[in-house]
Amino acid sequence: MRDPNKPCVEVCITPTNYPLYREYNEIVVVIDVLRATSAICTAFDNGVERLIPVAELDEARGYMGKPNHIVAAERNGEIVEGFDQGNSPYGFMGPGMAGKTVVLSTTNGTKTIKAAHDADTVLVGSLLNLTALSEWLIDQQKNVLLLCSGWKDKLNLEDTICAGAFAYNLLQTGRFQSVEDSTIMSKYLFLSAKDNYFGFLRSSSHRRRLQKLNLNEDIKYCLTPDQSRAIPMMKDGVLVKMDVRDSVKEA
Repeated sequence: MRDPNKPCVEVCITPTNYPLYREYNEIVVVIDVLRATSAICTAFDNGVERLIPVAELDEARGYMGKPNHIVAAERNGEIVEGFDQGNSPYGFMGPGMAGKTVVLSTTNGTKTIKAAHDADTVLVGSLLNLTALSEWLIDQQKNVLLLCSGWKDKLNLEDTICAGAFAYNLLQTGRFQSVEDSTIMSKYLFLSAKDNYFGFLRSSSHRRRLQKLNLNEDIKYCLTPDQSRAIPMMKDGVLVKMDVRDSVKEA
């Protein structure tokens, strides 16, 4: 039974299920561990000013040639021909990122960000910013929906585990509750995987896809928690790096 005095933290394991969880969506955290949301956090760590998530390639192409813009697109793990880069976090590192606007279109993550447009607050989460974002969410005391991007509208392990990590952190405070089985499942997947993400995810479908593309360094980077303090937040259709002193009311 739900306690009316406690906010909920719940996990939605695919974007197609999002309409079923809208009652929890005061704050929606979009998760795409391999690799979109990891790349987004990395971009802000390296000084990117704004990031425009785009669902369709034609829309992304419309930004090509704009001054101070980097236009990136990925489909099925590979850079789309004609674009500056894909969604490898390593493509968003270095001093050349400072002050830039990135336009990003990916197979799963950016579509999921767009799908959550009706939420009061949309944030980007990954293992990279697990602790920083968990701390901020705990302070807000609002309902939180952890929205997994999955793979082409199907469940994937890495996003579900990451969502379980966020849920676990919030539930451990005693200040949040959970009533959905998807959250219980995600939490226990995280507890099973937390001591060895690499081993647990060795046979996961998307890790195998990326390994075939020789992207092992991306996998290692994205599965290493707490490398970032960035909290990307959607404002007027654009992601910006949130000041951690902000509250939802101020955002």
